[in-house]
Amino acid sequence: MEYTQLGSTGTSVSQLCLGTWRFGRDTDGTVETSKEEAHELLDAAAERGINFIDTANVYGTPNGKSEQWIGEWLEDQKRDDFVLASKVYFPYDGDGEPGPNDSGLGRKHIRSQIEGTLDRLGTDYLDLYYIHRFDDDTRIEETLRTLNDLVREGKVHYIGASTMAAWKLTKALWKSDVEGLEWFDVTQPLFHAAYRDDVVDYLDVCADQDIAVCPYSPLAGGFLTGKYERTDDGIDAPEGSRGDIDPRFDNFYVSDRGWQVLDEIRAVAEEVDATPAQVSLRWLMDQEKFTCVPIVGARTVDQLDENVGAVDVSLSDDQHDRISEARYDEEGKRWGHRD
Repeated sequence: MEYTQLGSTGTSVSQLCLGTWRFGRDTDGTVETSKEEAHELLDAAAERGINFIDTANVYGTPNGKSEQWIGEWLEDQKRDDFVLASKVYFPYDGDGEPGPNDSGLGRKHIRSQIEGTLDRLGTDYLDLYYIHRFDDDTRIEETLRTLNDLVREGKVHYIGASTMAAWKLTKALWKSDVEGLEWFDVTQPLFHAAYRDDVVDYLDVCADQDIAVCPYSPLAGGFLTGKYERTDDGIDAPEGSRGDIDPRFDNFYVSDRGWQVLDEIRAVAEEVDATPAQVSLRWLMDQEKFTCVPIVGARTVDQLDENVGAVDVSLSDDQHDRISEARYDEEGKRWGHRD
């Protein structure tokens, strides 16, 4: 495993981050990753040098199960060897039906959720605390001051931001600057080889401000692994895959643009003797304008091993550009999201 500095922070992380949103998640009656499988994946990640683990208070069914399972695993580990990230914003149902203050980015909710997160993880600090979304109903100053206090108290080392409009990220950074508050050192947008133009303004802000980017769904929910084939009716999805069990998969990831990019990724994979998944991850890791650390949500150790293999893959500038340019047709028009 190779390590990289996380944006402008003083913390180094593995070039891949282990995502744990599947831990304990019930999808239409199917638990995507059991506790035994979760601990096996965490063991495998640690053995392969992954020191960066991503979770959230709302991961798992009920919420909090992912953090709890990670915390149980951490009891037998050296805490300081790992960089732990969690999130706050969405309604939390781990204690039953959420109340009126059990969501958003107000001081009350953040204060409540950080304590629950730390308790479930069995630690007294988080390395990174993301706002899971932007809260339009709470003044950004309140959110930033609360997060700033958590850093001052030693409960959080750095703060980050997930999906939001570029202007909202810019507004938050400006408020932090003029008020002398901690600012977002890391972001976590949806970003993969078939989905860049959609967030290009956001990524430009990250590049300009030296903010690390940790994309979620770097393989488009598994679409860019190449395990799906196009059919007249849509896709042929392997049994038990996201495309098979998640009714949102087609609308969220499958597109003309996606098929065009996947075809080019498959071609490059053959040239460099790698898998489409490895090429897709390497394309992200090779971003030049900002530090990019993809979050991989492997379901098995074999999948994790394949993902980790991306560290040893090398792409030429031409191959990298070919994948980027596959998003456009011969006239330079971007392929559509749907047929």
